Amino acid sequence: MTNLQYRWVIVAAGGLLGCLAIGSMFSLPVFLLPIARDTGWSVTGVSSAMTIGFVAMAFASIAWGSLFDRWGPRPIVLAGSVLLAASLASASLTTSLVAFQLIFGLAVGTAIAAIFAPMMACVTGWFDTHRSLAVSLVSAGMGMAPMTMSPFAAWLVSIYDWRTSLQIIAILVAVVMIPVSFLVRRAPAPKESDAAAPADGELQSSMSTAQVLRSPQFIILLLTNFFCCATHSGPIFHTVSYAVTCGIPMIAAVSIYSIEGLAGMGGRVVFGILGDRFGAKQVLVLGLLVQAFGALAYVFAQGLGSFYTVAALFGFIYAGVMPLYAVIARENFPMRMMGTVIGGTAMAGGLGMATGPLAGGLIYDTLASYTWLYVGSWGIGIGAFLIALTFKPFPRAQRAVPALDAA
Repeated sequence: MTNLQYRWVIVAAGGLLGCLAIGSMFSLPVFLLPIARDTGWSVTGVSSAMTIGFVAMAFASIAWGSLFDRWGPRPIVLAGSVLLAASLASASLTTSLVAFQLIFGLAVGTAIAAIFAPMMACVTGWFDTHRSLAVSLVSAGMGMAPMTMSPFAAWLVSIYDWRTSLQIIAILVAVVMIPVSFLVRRAPAPKESDAAAPADGELQSSMSTAQVLRSPQFIILLLTNFFCCATHSGPIFHTVSYAVTCGIPMIAAVSIYSIEGLAGMGGRVVFGILGDRFGAKQVLVLGLLVQAFGALAYVFAQGLGSFYTVAALFGFIYAGVMPLYAVIARENFPMRMMGTVIGGTAMAGGLGMATGPLAGGLIYDTLASYTWLYVGSWGIGIGAFLIALTFKPFPRAQRAVPALDAA
């Protein structure tokens, strides 16, 4: 199989790995109320495991990304797959809230970080053309989680208790993700003929890692991703519980999650095509503006039909914008440090995602309502839009001139 053909194997492997990894973590929103009722732990306490998970994923992302730059993707992805299966199984055996928060949060979040950023960095290296589409397809595989893993988790917990359900998910992760990890390879080195005309991301290859991490472009990308993820974190995590408080049965509420995921798959593909055609930055800015109002629209959702409508819009937009960060990173930074750069943006996104579960839990426990969660998400989304407007690619001349202090 030629490299031109095998790059699509990388895309498929990344999508499958991401689906199972993200889906296993996002089984917690489905298990949220069953866990609370079975153990007596508060909704805020159980939700905090997700917050810890996102924080762990955030800080582990840049560490795994740096190891990716050194060792390549396969050992990183394999280690993450093994750790994820073990962590899920261990979390199902916990008898205290603190132990559950640390194992499901800290260990699961660290494991998922070994999948997300490294696979995104890996795919960007395999594609010079159709890069936005390829990254979006990997992200679309991850977006399959609400359509597959969430209904699967809901079906399991309707038959078994949450502990047994989580153990079954751990077994599924082990038997699928570990073998698929061996399909992942480092991108082939560019040919000599390509070296004379490097891609945009290689023109500033003389920059040191420290220079890249201090650059306004990197900082703005991090801030945008943080506020973007903080916008959709709460609505994603608490939508099932919000729908249940509106009188919608659990299975039907989970189907809202699935609609959001289905729309997200379409959004990833459409935004990928638009990014290739009109530029990733321009499409990202517009998407962030629409995402803010999509979050606000949940305030007006009451019946199942209105939830479906809002979920379709919101899922299409927030899922569509996410892959564009990796594309912008590849267009502006050297491939040799792509793991670190994408790991850094994933770190910012993970910290943003960490805000929603805890904030939503506190808001609901205090006010017995989710309204202010969605209003707050709207305000944060406007902030993400305004920050993204300030991003300016490296001037071409600057990227072509070797940095004087790149020691």
